[in-house]
Amino acid sequence: MAVYTQLGAEDLAALIAEFDVGSLTSAKGIAEGVSNSNWLIETSGRHGGGARFILTMYEFRIDIAELPYFLGLLDHLAAHDCPVPRTIHDRSGALYRTIGDKAVALIEYLPGVSVSQPRPDQARSVGQALAQLHLAAAGFGASRANAMNLAESQRLIGACTANGLALIDPALPALVQTELAGVAAAWPGGLPKSVIHADLFPDNVLMLDDKVTGLIDFYFACNDITAYDVAVTHAAWCFSADGSGFDPALSRALLDGYEAVRPLSAAERAALPVLARGASLRFLASRAYDWLNTPKGALVMPKDPLAFARRLRFYADPANAGIFA
Repeated sequence: MAVYTQLGAEDLAALIAEFDVGSLTSAKGIAEGVSNSNWLIETSGRHGGGARFILTMYEFRIDIAELPYFLGLLDHLAAHDCPVPRTIHDRSGALYRTIGDKAVALIEYLPGVSVSQPRPDQARSVGQALAQLHLAAAGFGASRANAMNLAESQRLIGACTANGLALIDPALPALVQTELAGVAAAWPGGLPKSVIHADLFPDNVLMLDDKVTGLIDFYFACNDITAYDVAVTHAAWCFSADGSGFDPALSRALLDGYEAVRPLSAAERAALPVLARGASLRFLASRAYDWLNTPKGALVMPKDPLAFARRLRFYADPANAGIFA
């Protein structure tokens, strides 16, 4: 989440009036994240008493034509008791509206906080919630290819250029070229596929104590290898923020929680090391590109690509393959 586009109070009030949620009382920009503009919205509520929502303006990396997939998925999962926010439809029933050439959507606000130093019990709950999502999404009729797949990682790395990568870290060009080739050669086929979240970092999970109250930010969701989502979540939750420290207790808890709801097959388990390398490449590539290309003046905090270079080295070390056994 971030704020790239500024909207005045009058524009925001007029937009919120298109939804049956009461009148606008407060709007605050949210600085975290890198892809969309977001605001925490407070209104008078339909019947008084106040209400909160998240307003999102889609800036880049999201094709407006794909919004029915993302927003419809939220409604589907919420109807199947997953802890996800519902899409607030406007007075005409539309999932989103447009301002100029940009789409905006209003999303239910869920209580909870994102943890920065997760505990094993919290990681276990996240694993359970992820497996619940994978099972509940089985009846979702729409499909979307993974736009942030290995080919996109290759494209983003190429757009950074070796010189740009070297400005981030002199060792980065050699690492990404070696790993891109190795992961492409070892990428598994024939594994189960499903709808996946593809971006389930701690800041995309809301918790109260050890209970997951919200899975949010589904704008990278797609249909892909189910175990890849486990690998993404493992990389996101089981390391220190800078990627320098791996926590085996978090790893065991996350995987145990997942398998308590949806057991992994032997083939999925065996594929997790290369899937985790691919997940690390995906975030290394997008973070490196954003690090070098974030617009000046944007209320945004680019994330450190080296945090995923460190994860990538960890997963690529054969001595660490046993963490998934």
